[in-house]
Amino acid sequence: MIGLGYRREMSDWDMSAVQADFFEVAPENWVHRDRAPLHQLIASGRPVHLHGVSLNLGGSSPLDLDFLRAVRELMADLNTTVYSDHLAASGDAHQLYDLFPIPFTRAEVRRVSDRIRQVQDVLGQRLAVENTTWYTNIGELSEADFLAQVAERADCGILLDLNNVTVNHQNHGGHDLTAFVQHIDLERVSYLHVAGHEWDERFGLYIDTHSQPVAPGTAEMARQLNQTHGIPILLEWDNDVPGMDVLNRELACLRPSMTL
Repeated sequence: MIGLGYRREMSDWDMSAVQADFFEVAPENWVHRDRAPLHQLIASGRPVHLHGVSLNLGGSSPLDLDFLRAVRELMADLNTTVYSDHLAASGDAHQLYDLFPIPFTRAEVRRVSDRIRQVQDVLGQRLAVENTTWYTNIGELSEADFLAQVAERADCGILLDLNNVTVNHQNHGGHDLTAFVQHIDLERVSYLHVAGHEWDERFGLYIDTHSQPVAPGTAEMARQLNQTHGIPILLEWDNDVPGMDVLNRELACLRPSMTL
């Protein structure tokens, strides 16, 4: 299955012409909104999954239990059991609408996995956590080991973002895509994220912009995991969203029969 992140730019599109098998939305945008567009997607036979940005799993403030209960209601309304958020901090006193890395330490494995377990207790099911891009970090563990240990201790799922692995490897070295994937229990992976990124001369870093086609090596790994392990792939394109023809071409390139 090949999916697409549903964005507000698509609200007036004929979604029946979008060649995606499922969609993903941020629950923060829908808990208090008319969900008719999402129900139309579901009625067309294409599920809608939830991928959040505000759980603040890596923060220190108490988890927002009211929000979690609202997400649980949204999941029931959309008939989905797939909900994920980022293995990162997003603000304690205020929602910062950005993602900040968690130190890759054993102490943080214990602390963050306990917070994930609390989320799962409220939801009554597993949460999937996504590996994120980071531009500076500390710790005695590799990113892949940190993610694997958190998932095992929390007994949670993983939303494996291949583009983020690519960006982090290009910026910092460490595990490349092949080595990173070898550290992960693929049985825990709900689906894959792929996206595009850009080089930023100002910072001398690759930036996870979600505004470009997927890099060939990232797309190749996604197709391989889809074909050999049956793991679905979802294309994220958040900035400078192109027309439907471009997105359909990108979606087609992610299907295992395609070669680049």
